[in-house]
Amino acid sequence: MTDLNALSDEAFRAEVRRFVEAEYPPELRHPPHRLHWEQGRPWFDKLQARGWVAPGWPREHGGLGLDAGKQIILIEEYERHGVARLPDHGVIMLGPLLIRFGTQEQQERFLPRILAGEDIWCQGYSEPGAGSDLASLRTEAVPGTDQEGDHYVVNGQKIWTTLATDANWIFCLVRTDKGGKKQEGISFLLIDMRSPGVTVRPIINLARHDEFCEVFFDNVRVPRENLVGEPNKGWSMAKALLGFERIFLGSPRQSGYALARLKLLAERMGVFDEPDFQDRYTRLRMDLDDHKDLYETFVAVLRRGDTLGPDVSMLKLHQAELFQRITELMLEIAGENAGLLEPMGGNRDLHPAGQFIEARPTTIYGGSSEVQRGILAKNVLGLPG
Repeated sequence: MTDLNALSDEAFRAEVRRFVEAEYPPELRHPPHRLHWEQGRPWFDKLQARGWVAPGWPREHGGLGLDAGKQIILIEEYERHGVARLPDHGVIMLGPLLIRFGTQEQQERFLPRILAGEDIWCQGYSEPGAGSDLASLRTEAVPGTDQEGDHYVVNGQKIWTTLATDANWIFCLVRTDKGGKKQEGISFLLIDMRSPGVTVRPIINLARHDEFCEVFFDNVRVPRENLVGEPNKGWSMAKALLGFERIFLGSPRQSGYALARLKLLAERMGVFDEPDFQDRYTRLRMDLDDHKDLYETFVAVLRRGDTLGPDVSMLKLHQAELFQRITELMLEIAGENAGLLEPMGGNRDLHPAGQFIEARPTTIYGGSSEVQRGILAKNVLGLPG
């Protein structure tokens, strides 16, 4: 396989653009909501055939071994073309964690199946009462008490589990020790969702989609060999994944796409040239330009091979709130169309209510805006906790 890191950034970007424009299914561009596994499977098959399923994994584990700068270019080109995000928790989150913290047996067992699309993973972190304050989680894993004693028994509930109905495995943060600080005593456990006692219940959202789910565990037996890393060290492992997630969630893609849709909507509604709208639209456009500059600042850190600091929380915070402001103006000018849960006249570029609903949870998932402000206050500004 060609070492894509050897290409210049410009040549690599051109290579990605050629591939996406030639191979990506046109009917899947800019989907209005997250696709289920079977809906996005044709694109996964294209990626698998090319060997591009896991861009950031080391080559010895079946990945492309792309450096951080090349990964950002790949994301940018996917976003430019409107490529849908697949159910990718196995690739984006679990794979890198197993490569860093897993045993050789765990790597050999799980990584090839992720690359082959044989195992689809979901993320079991948030719980009722333990979302933004994730360290308060109560789902418990206790050692089995029978003669074998080679398993954990898991009881509890996870919520807002993305696309859990598509997944056959879930990686979970579970409490294995109730003593000490709440961040302590948390372990990282891999659970087969076909195990007796696992129940998945879809949550239908305002847009009538079932992206999120509840997952219940009732005396679920999990082999001890499915524990990743040391017992009670799961919190530190989970935090190791957050930096790149926040730069991914802080991409200007959502706001840029929404602002372009706002312009189309304003022209359709006949308000684009009105002075009041132009003033508000220009402010949003300038905010987006500022955000793009901020994004490039953090991308430059990754391109240098440096580690992102806590200030990356600014990126996720600013993107989420800008996206919401843009979609709020959409709803304001849409008139009677603001109540439609379907695109206006069948034109999916004109879907103000859909964009508004999509923007609502962005200040919650991936760490709420309140959590991001707390990180910045404590770890960047040095304010007391």
